[in-house]
Amino acid sequence: MKKNSLKGLSNDVKETKTLGPVSNLEHHLHPDWWKRIFNAMYLKTDADVVEDNSITASEVNLFNTLLDTREGDSILDLACGQGRHLIEWGNRGDYKLYGLDRSRYLIQRAKNIAKKKGIAIQLKEGDVRKLPYDTDSFDYVTILGNSFGYFESLDDDVKILKEIFRVLKPGGKVLMDIADGAYLRQNFIPRSWEWIDKQHFVCRERSLASDNQRLISREVVTHTEKGVIVDQFYAERLYEGDQLVELLRKVNFSEPVIHGNIGVDSMRNQDLGMMEQRFIITAIAHKEWTPKRNKNEVKHVVVVMGDPQLSDVIKPDAVFDSDDFDTIDQLKVGLSKSQQFKFTYLSNHKTLINDLQKMKGKVDLVFNLCDEGYNNEAIKELHVPALLEMLKIPYTGSNPQTLAYCYDKSLIRGIATEIGVPVADAFVITADENLFELNIPFPVIAKPNFGDSSFGITQKNVANTIEELSDAILRIRKQFGYTKPILVEEFLTGAELSVGIIGNLQNYTVLPIIEEDYSDLPAHLPKICGYEAKWLKDSPYMQTLKSIPANIDVGTEQDLVNHSLKLFERLECRDYCRFDWRLNSEGKPKILEVNPNPGWCWDGHLAKMSALGGLDYPEMLESILQASVLRYSNNGVIEH
Repeated sequence: MKKNSLKGLSNDVKETKTLGPVSNLEHHLHPDWWKRIFNAMYLKTDADVVEDNSITASEVNLFNTLLDTREGDSILDLACGQGRHLIEWGNRGDYKLYGLDRSRYLIQRAKNIAKKKGIAIQLKEGDVRKLPYDTDSFDYVTILGNSFGYFESLDDDVKILKEIFRVLKPGGKVLMDIADGAYLRQNFIPRSWEWIDKQHFVCRERSLASDNQRLISREVVTHTEKGVIVDQFYAERLYEGDQLVELLRKVNFSEPVIHGNIGVDSMRNQDLGMMEQRFIITAIAHKEWTPKRNKNEVKHVVVVMGDPQLSDVIKPDAVFDSDDFDTIDQLKVGLSKSQQFKFTYLSNHKTLINDLQKMKGKVDLVFNLCDEGYNNEAIKELHVPALLEMLKIPYTGSNPQTLAYCYDKSLIRGIATEIGVPVADAFVITADENLFELNIPFPVIAKPNFGDSSFGITQKNVANTIEELSDAILRIRKQFGYTKPILVEEFLTGAELSVGIIGNLQNYTVLPIIEEDYSDLPAHLPKICGYEAKWLKDSPYMQTLKSIPANIDVGTEQDLVNHSLKLFERLECRDYCRFDWRLNSEGKPKILEVNPNPGWCWDGHLAKMSALGGLDYPEMLESILQASVLRYSNNGVIEH
């Protein structure tokens, strides 16, 4: 086989269904196990408790009594899961309800149930260690259903309690429903199994961690026909009442009270695990109201953009046209609706360095929308954030290193493969490659390895023969003046999908996934969203292509989101990013591109996804700015 052959380079790796017997559960526990297991299977394995409405109703009765809630009170439920307690509160009265959970699956389920029931709940994905809420916001904060103590470090639990104290109003209360650590340490069941429905049974193993502070659990779920379908490990810190009292006092809570043990009357009544015996603890946030920032005090943001006076080789005529100026006008209108920011615009690259130097110390943030690159050269997109870092001016979006990585498609493929994100079969060729010596399974698509905005990618890049591939490569080099390596990639025929993320790892929103709709494209044209679709008005691609909500199953959606978040973290993307995917003929997703600082225009993919998620264009722009402000404020920057 030739070294550059696509054949045999598939990145599909058959996952191990089960590890079989293991001698030490702790050795197989992933530090962020909590990112992985709260999905549809969790609702199945724990349905006897978390999907039983009578249990939820009984618990809310108790919580209302202990908290003495009144209609109109604001309640934030952390690690809210599918929102069962919030929905029950919503059934009972006019409360202001908020929920936050890291699991996108559970949050989406909560939103769907609340919508069907007509209950208003503000639900967010996020990390409980850094809450996306203002100080002094809530009458009550709850952590229910044994959702505390998931992190490896005790310091992380302290961070959660500090954040709860911060967001509670003066005199507000926290209520925690926690596994009884003293009881479980002595009475946990080392091994058990139970039927969870007519087709699934679950086997569980448990052991104490080496420090005796956490209980490690393993679940192996088996389907009667498919065999083992899940083999997962998780853990929880075993808190005793006096330990939690001490922690609450450590972060300035007053009057911590333990309200005794509660159990669960499960319909299955088999292995209740961590839910078997719990205790409830409450405490009060006695504090002063935090001084409010002057409402008239707004942050000064400088918007840095491409230079309309310079040529831009990405554009068809290498110049800014009426559509570009309309896009800029739409941006300015959108930003003008902000009540928290005032804006100055910089687009003259001849004076950009001097202009920014003069503004140092006078500006709170730069909104870096210069995706054209310094002097409208795409390869110099990283130069703008590099300049801002040298001037020590805070800015939105990704850093120079991230932009450099993502400019190189082959490099991204390598990084993705390293962390287990699937990529299409491909290889890179240089100018002196002899295509006729290569063993290439067609169809394929040729792309410039370096570049963005679909530069050099047209319908004629799709090749079914060596001759067509040779012509495509020649066309890329002549038409676009491209002289660097070219990526030859298997042409995927499934749905083309985009995943958008706004925020950062501790507080982010995954926008609804969109799909390119090729149904109106003439049948003889290859289904690609390339240069013609983005830049050529008379092209059938621009005239017929549209973006629609993705028509994919829950499993594929979860894979897309999880893989995108892994790339977001590994590449150190910031504030917002778009990930472009395509399914192969078997429906398996493969990453095509990572787009840090993606297109910000009013009719772009990110805006379309935001609209589906309930954010209009001005709100999308503000969300990106707020994500950046929050990121910097975590590091002691941009605080008035």
